[in-house]
Amino acid sequence: MPADGPQGSAQPLEPEAGTPAPPGRGEQPARRGRPSGAAVRFDDAQPVTVILVRHGETEMTVSRGYSGSSEPGPSLTERGRAQAAAAGELVRRVGDDLWGDVPYPTELIASPMVRTQETAAIIGARLGLTPRVDAAFQEADFGAWQGLTAEEIEQRWPGQLEPWHTRADLRPEGGESIADVGERIGAALDGLLAAGTDRTVVVVSHAVSIRAALGRTMGAQPGSWSQLRVAPASVSIVRLFADKRDEVAVAGAPSEGWPARG
Repeated sequence: MPADGPQGSAQPLEPEAGTPAPPGRGEQPARRGRPSGAAVRFDDAQPVTVILVRHGETEMTVSRGYSGSSEPGPSLTERGRAQAAAAGELVRRVGDDLWGDVPYPTELIASPMVRTQETAAIIGARLGLTPRVDAAFQEADFGAWQGLTAEEIEQRWPGQLEPWHTRADLRPEGGESIADVGERIGAALDGLLAAGTDRTVVVVSHAVSIRAALGRTMGAQPGSWSQLRVAPASVSIVRLFADKRDEVAVAGAPSEGWPARG
């Protein structure tokens, strides 16, 4: 199939519209039909779109420590707050002048960690949305590895860290496996789908959890999820359909460097 050929939509694509003005509170921009390059479908089924945003930088991000859900965790650094603001601007443009076939965000969810709450508050101020907390989207519980760097974990538990990422069924003492995280995140995503389609939900979460969401959407084995790059304040987009023929629209797009609009 040619790269710019039909994408399997049962309905013809609408003509490309000019760049719309940013929508005001409560207004929805005009939406375009399924664009070239979208996942192939031969029906008019509508998904729930989930925008996954990783929190901004913290001191633990800089030190490359394993900061999980067993502790509230550190606050954002000054750079992390700037990254959250950039993520908020990028998310605000989804359904406006970027990814125009996606509904404009109308709901904001965050994990209960301090860093995600702070990131969500900054994004919510940009979108005019109040975040709600959902612990299902929290980071992996690293158990005894909490707060340690990879080097420290390897020193104390030789040969266990790599299999935790690549075999995916290994649990650190008192913690979760990658597969455990996938089951938790999968149930949370199923809940968003069951609550209604043709809407966009923003979820502020963490690296391992977002990898799990992307990996499950692609149908990839948990041992391969660590190959997905999910940088601080990056934006990923999945579109979830009732028949489970889901779409990964964006994986790990950096939020910094996008020009502000409006």
